[in-house]
Amino acid sequence: MKTLGFPKSHRLLKPSDYSKVFDDVALKVPHRNFLILATPNDRGHARIGLIFSKKNLRLAVQRNRIKRQVRETFRLQQDLPSLDIIVLGRQGLNQLDNTAVRSSLNDLWRRVKKKHRQALSEDSDAKSRGES
Repeated sequence: MKTLGFPKSHRLLKPSDYSKVFDDVALKVPHRNFLILATPNDRGHARIGLIFSKKNLRLAVQRNRIKRQVRETFRLQQDLPSLDIIVLGRQGLNQLDNTAVRSSLNDLWRRVKKKHRQALSEDSDAKSRGES
């Protein structure tokens, strides 16, 4: 069983890690309050980076609360594919309570997994037809 820690190896730490995702977005999962961008990695596990601006979440306490919720829901995802993921916050996020944030994030993680499976099946279909 996978441990439920959140080590540095599961985080995007360097600007180059973030740039790689922004420059080569393979999956985009929109939501009213969040946007998830992801690109495959070769590390064997998912990594996450967080971007929450003062424009959307005015107070540091609001930004920190949302970041804690995102990290916790990510940490509990046992079966995320090997992706580098960036979670961006959008307007209106400060209006949500913790339960609504967790619910939205769990739905987003489910959608990320589903889109990744669809992308893999489309790639394998294209390869079986001889397309590049």
